[in-house]
Amino acid sequence: MTTHIQENNNQLIASFSGRLDTAASVQTAEDVKPLLEAMDKEIILDCSELEYISSSGLRIFLGIRKDAAKNGSRVIVRNINTDIRQVFMMTGFISLFEIQ
Repeated sequence: MTTHIQENNNQLIASFSGRLDTAASVQTAEDVKPLLEAMDKEIILDCSELEYISSSGLRIFLGIRKDAAKNGSRVIVRNINTDIRQVFMMTGFISLFEIQ
């Protein structure tokens, strides 16, 4: 599992690659800390290379959303595959995030 964060204009883009499972969630939580401090920036969670997300990964996404809301930021989840979309639908996350 790898996480890459880049800044582009007024956006922070986090690209996830691999399986965001329980084992990978500890490192991923560290990797996304810059997103938690974003003030008034749009946060993009690019999942085009994300193969799987566990409940631990969902907690990370939820933490990003909560901190973004406190800081006046917007979170957009992009490019989720069919399996991850089903997880989002079953857990209700589909209504918590803007999905593109």
